Amino acid sequence: MRRPWLVWAISIAAFFLTVILAIAFDSAQAPLAQIRQSVSSLPAGRASTDVTPAPSAEGDPTQTVDLPTDLPATLSANFPSGSLTQTGLDYRPPEEVFLANPTNYGERYTVDAVGTPVSNDYIVVLHETVGSAQSAINTFQAPNLRDEDQVSYHTLISADGTVIYVVPPEQRAFGAGDSAFKTASGEESVTTNSGFPSSVNNFAYHISLESPPDGRNNGALTHSGYTEAQYRSLAWLLSRTTIPDERITTHEAVDRSGSRIDPRSFDRERLLTLLHQYPNRASLQ
Repeated sequence: MRRPWLVWAISIAAFFLTVILAIAFDSAQAPLAQIRQSVSSLPAGRASTDVTPAPSAEGDPTQTVDLPTDLPATLSANFPSGSLTQTGLDYRPPEEVFLANPTNYGERYTVDAVGTPVSNDYIVVLHETVGSAQSAINTFQAPNLRDEDQVSYHTLISADGTVIYVVPPEQRAFGAGDSAFKTASGEESVTTNSGFPSSVNNFAYHISLESPPDGRNNGALTHSGYTEAQYRSLAWLLSRTTIPDERITTHEAVDRSGSRIDPRSFDRERLLTLLHQYPNRASLQ
């Protein structure tokens, strides 16, 4: 006589467990869906505020420390549904969200430190982590109250190709210090605080590739380069934006200190070959 009651109790418990897990799963995926949508809107929707920038050195995250979900992709309007399967580009990287501590990023601004309007088009700045992807995440999630310690990227791409979202695209990541994007018409750089050099951070989308094990310190003499999965995931991520090829650059290229050489061993042609397979990128070459 007890067995039916036992079965009934187990069934009820399983039902409620399923409901709880479903709610938890949906909650965890919400930030991922929002970030996907933001990435797809780049470079639309420029700076979000016109208040005076808060002090920040916006330093370079070249030193990191170790401290003791998949929804269908939301394609942008320039990437019509079905075009992936029509061209055989069915690659979908794993995606994760590990948001940085709010001290490590800020707002994008419509005016610079002296009130002059700014409206630069977005650029993509490519970096490498120097340490492991997990070490970078630990650093970005730790609160840093000192300006010189505040660092972050928007997105990391681990060695296995996992795309890790760290800072929402509409926010200003602190990925480069004294920096400028060089064009035929001159240098583009924005001063967000008069106490620090100008930088590209206000209009940059920072993406960092996890360094290979043999390149995980600034003094490493060897560097075996990045995995095929990393190049494919990077192309997939960039295909979701309308940032043109000529505005995809590197930390080394924008750095004005002469001390940054990342991403080392980066093969730009390899990336562009993969990126140009996406139909929406044809007009952006």
